[in-house]
Amino acid sequence: MRMARSIIAVWVLLWLSPPVDAAVTAQRHMVAAGHPLAAQAGREILRKGGTAVDAAIAVQAVLGLVEPQSSGIGGGAFLLHWDQASRQTTAYDGRETAPASVTPDLFLNPDGQPMGFRDAFTGGRSVGVPGVIAMLALAHERHGKLPWAELFAPAIKLSEEGFPVSARLRLMIGAMPKLSSFAQARAVYFTPGEPPQAVAAGAILRNPDYAQSLRMIASGGPRAFYTGPLAQAMVEAVAAQGGGLSLDDLAGYQAKQRSPVCAPYRGYKVCGMPPPTSGGVTVLQILGLLENFEMPSLAPDSVVALHLLAQASRLAFADRGLYLADSDIVDVPVKGLTSPRYLARRAQRMTIGRMDSAPALAGRPVRHAGIDYAPNVDGALPSTTHVSIIDGQGNAISMTSSVEAPFGSHVMAGGFILNNQLTDFSFAPQIDGRPVANAVAPHKRPLSSMAPTLVFDKAGALYASLGSPGGTRIIGYVAQTLVGLLDWNLDMQAAIDLPRLIDRNGPLELEAGTTLEALAPRFTALGHRVEMQPTFSGIQGIRVIAGKLEGGADKRREGVVLGD
Repeated sequence: MRMARSIIAVWVLLWLSPPVDAAVTAQRHMVAAGHPLAAQAGREILRKGGTAVDAAIAVQAVLGLVEPQSSGIGGGAFLLHWDQASRQTTAYDGRETAPASVTPDLFLNPDGQPMGFRDAFTGGRSVGVPGVIAMLALAHERHGKLPWAELFAPAIKLSEEGFPVSARLRLMIGAMPKLSSFAQARAVYFTPGEPPQAVAAGAILRNPDYAQSLRMIASGGPRAFYTGPLAQAMVEAVAAQGGGLSLDDLAGYQAKQRSPVCAPYRGYKVCGMPPPTSGGVTVLQILGLLENFEMPSLAPDSVVALHLLAQASRLAFADRGLYLADSDIVDVPVKGLTSPRYLARRAQRMTIGRMDSAPALAGRPVRHAGIDYAPNVDGALPSTTHVSIIDGQGNAISMTSSVEAPFGSHVMAGGFILNNQLTDFSFAPQIDGRPVANAVAPHKRPLSSMAPTLVFDKAGALYASLGSPGGTRIIGYVAQTLVGLLDWNLDMQAAIDLPRLIDRNGPLELEAGTTLEALAPRFTALGHRVEMQPTFSGIQGIRVIAGKLEGGADKRREGVVLGD
């Protein structure tokens, strides 16, 4: 609990950062990313004539240096790509996979009970095979323009020359009490001494090991990451901390091209990522439920509108917990879950009056003759980052990437953090004799909540690119922002600035320090169990409006929008 309180305290401090006053506009191209230096690297690539994918690679390489608590090359990502010339949307899956050595009891104590999350996420046990480099290479092969090697130059330069540590990075280092016990992390993020102290805000941080790793990847391509010295370093680092990652696991990793999940909403088409993330399906479920109500006629701050949004969220999360998992291994009824007919039936459980306060039960989107699953239980800490880019040709990406918890597993190799994504699996493989769809299995991809999203207007033209970090709350952040854009005609920044609420089929979480606090008694009277919480969002988004690009960045983190 001490660690959880520390993280919440950090987020309260960071939430008090200066607000972003208005949406940023541009004519040619735009990048919205979670750190100013990463956004600058992306804009540099766009100015050279690079594509949205080219810029995304440069941005991710820099984020792994300046925002290592959230994402990096030792983690995974999901990317949606819009090709303006072919008018095609493609989904790229760079989610981590479980090593071949894992067993269903990976996160069980000797007594058969699930481990505590804070005991499970640090160390080698939680490390999955990283997927972001393979995914970006696959996307670059199909949509890139500039040479692969050129895209890593900004991050290599920053790694060698150094960058000033931000207040957020300093606070996040200090919030993770075990980080200094890992030798490589201590060498990079702490000053010498006993006890070691987190580097000061404003201090220049250099990471030459990361620069060397990027040079190897730049010159050797993705193969240099998944085989050879870098792969060996990862395997040895994980083994030293009790994990079972192997050279064969790394060499055998494959990023995947998938079909996006799309559904209509108020005349728009909203597209998200399919499983193994739950984000796309669950966001579409929330929107599909709300389409049965006159949300555009309700004010954004009205109790009725927010009451309906919360109920849609809790119903969608009930389905998420039962059905969503890696669809390569588990039969996930995606079409059934997003069917307008099914969602119209589910929406009959919603009311503008007092609701049933008991947790929502999952629905039956199809007639199952197969396994009756038990609900998944989530324990992940909120981290992650999001990038939205539109290039000069009108191509766009929406990419969410992560190492999972702040600083992932805390294990480092080659100057970068390795993920703890295996803790996104259900710790219990079965509950009361019923299997959990998201149980641990070799080569399986753990369930995610990442929800990169693209929106298209009635003519089929690109309208918006957006997404968010925030653990399982990502789904609510993205859905509420979409409602702001599509129902209430807010600009991108105003939609991002909305006070946040979400019901993950438990308490109704209201963003502390906002106008929602005054509404808490009214939500309680409507049957909600209310909790005030700091918000972990970091939404980045770009909208195409009247021939211009309009971007927004979440004031709750340190992201920015840059364009020309």
